[in-house]
Amino acid sequence: MASSESQEAEKSRIETSHAEFNALILRHKAMIWHICSDYRLGSAWNTEDCVQEVIMNLWRSFKSFEGRSSEKTWVWRVATNTMLMLRRKDVRSPQTEPIETESEDTKDDEPSNDSYQQLQQLIETLPEESGVVIRAFLDGFSYKEIAEMTDSTVGATAMRIARLKRTLKKMYERENNL
Repeated sequence: MASSESQEAEKSRIETSHAEFNALILRHKAMIWHICSDYRLGSAWNTEDCVQEVIMNLWRSFKSFEGRSSEKTWVWRVATNTMLMLRRKDVRSPQTEPIETESEDTKDDEPSNDSYQQLQQLIETLPEESGVVIRAFLDGFSYKEIAEMTDSTVGATAMRIARLKRTLKKMYERENNL
């Protein structure tokens, strides 16, 4: 009898865990998608694949999340670390051409924002950790949250972001002959 009760309790705990995880993904799916689409990976990866990889990594670490940081910060950190890992893995992998190329019709369906695209390209040229910091800032995280995510102080984070903004502005002006 006790075994049956413990099995039922375990089943209930697992169902609760799955429901909590699904709710977490629903609350943060837009942010996950945004992070995955910001990182440019080789032709072997598309945004949907990256989102699935992030969700798998979130599930693997879900039980160990202790709540010392906010849920949003934790999801952001796992997603960003996943993308950095995929980028490193992608760089080591041989590059292949996609079997199907994107048609002109498909390109017309996507919104085009040249300044945003150019900003993303400039961010790609920054050192990895600087790219992480500026992306977090652009994603709307506070200096306090970014400091927490990067194990830094709020003051150092504010100074770093100010320097990165100046650096990106100079790079933009140089690229556009301004």
